[in-house]
Amino acid sequence: MATTDQVHTEPAEFRMHVVIESIRLFSEKGYESTPVDEIAAAAGVSRRTLFRQFRSKEDLIFADHETLLELVAERLADPQRSGTDPWWAVCEAAELVFAHYATIRDLAVQRYRVVSQVPALRDRELVTTYRYQRLFEDFLRRARPDVPRVRIIAFAAAVTGAHNYLLRSMVRGDDHATAAILHRELRAIRGTVDGFVDGERDAPPQVAVVTFPSGSTPDEIADAVRRGLTRHSVP
Repeated sequence: MATTDQVHTEPAEFRMHVVIESIRLFSEKGYESTPVDEIAAAAGVSRRTLFRQFRSKEDLIFADHETLLELVAERLADPQRSGTDPWWAVCEAAELVFAHYATIRDLAVQRYRVVSQVPALRDRELVTTYRYQRLFEDFLRRARPDVPRVRIIAFAAAVTGAHNYLLRSMVRGDDHATAAILHRELRAIRGTVDGFVDGERDAPPQVAVVTFPSGSTPDEIADAVRRGLTRHSVP
């Protein structure tokens, strides 16, 4: 295939093209056995152009994640999303990522097989996963600065974990790992927020009710009150 020093497609299209060609070659020849020159030739560009666009060989196989991360960041940057329901906006962003891989399921399966065989790629995949979670956390911290950070992290981790579990299940051939199931699980996670975060401020104060025999001494009444209060744990 002829090569050129210019990339004539959109960056996102070029990244996806490189992902497809690199995964195809890695699947056929193995990750370590596939030289960058061969990937450049398959992608129709020169080695110099390839390295101008990607910093390392690992970048080639995860290039489409960069496009997805940009899309997620742009989606969450929309002021309307933080002004309506920021918790569900995070869930929708996770659905966007899942939908992408559902449309290229065969390619996702090939990548999974390549990545599972190379420790360095498995580590890179974990780092990439955290980058999505960090985007969710940063967005929620801006949208809900009143919420403790630990609860924002817990919510973002729950969304990311549900998404990643179903995505891995999908590429392993589980026909029940679908966008509909993900939507249902994300709805369930979103449903926990009202009690987990918002409900705490609106909950009425608890009142301890105690009883004591008529004629009790002040010390006996104080002891009864103390026993009643200890039944109501302080969060």
